[in-house]
Amino acid sequence: MAAQNDSMVCIPEKNSDEDFDYSQRGQWLRAAVLGANDGLVSVSSLMMGVGAVKHDVKAMILTGFAGLVAGACSMAIGEFVSVYSQLDIEVSQMKRDKINGSRNEKEALPNPMQAAAASALAFIFGAIVPLLAASFIVDHGVRLAVVVAAVTVALVVFGWVGAFLGRTPVVKSCVRVLVGGWMAMAITFGLTKLIGSSGL
Repeated sequence: MAAQNDSMVCIPEKNSDEDFDYSQRGQWLRAAVLGANDGLVSVSSLMMGVGAVKHDVKAMILTGFAGLVAGACSMAIGEFVSVYSQLDIEVSQMKRDKINGSRNEKEALPNPMQAAAASALAFIFGAIVPLLAASFIVDHGVRLAVVVAAVTVALVVFGWVGAFLGRTPVVKSCVRVLVGGWMAMAITFGLTKLIGSSGL
C-alpha cells in the first residue's frame, strides 16, 4: 500500500517561465532599449532646446529630423565597431583554444551588421515620437507641451517594456527612464534659453 501511495505522488511540472534565464536577453535588450531611449531623449531634447529660442515649427522639425539621421548613423556605426571588436576578440580566443587543444567554443558569434541595424532602427523608432508630436501643431506653447506629454508617455512605455522583457521591477524601471528623460529635456531647454537670452 505504501508503495502504491509513493507511486501516486505527483511530481510538480517545471514552470518554463521560471526556469528561463532572462539574462540571455541582456545583450539585445540592452541595445534595443538604449537605442530607442536614446532616440527619444536626444531628439526631444534637441527640439526642446530649439523651441526655447525659436517659435518656428519648421526649425524644430528640421532640428529633430537632423538629430534622427545623425543619431541613427552614430548608433549604427558605434554598435558596429563595438560588436566587431568583440567578434575579433572571440575569434582570436577560439584560435588560441584550438591551438591549445581546448574545445570550449561558442555556438554563436556576435553579428556586427545585425547589431548595427537593430540599434539604428531602435533609435529611429524612439526619435519619431517627438517629431510626430510636434509636426501638426502651430501654437508654440501647445507644441512644447504636447512634445513633453508624448515623450513622457513613450518613456513610461519603454521603461515598462524593458522591465517586462527582462522580468525586473516595473515601477523602478519606469521611474528611472522617466526622470532621466525629463532631466535631459529640462537641462537642454534651460541652458539654451539662458544662452539665447544672453544674446550669444
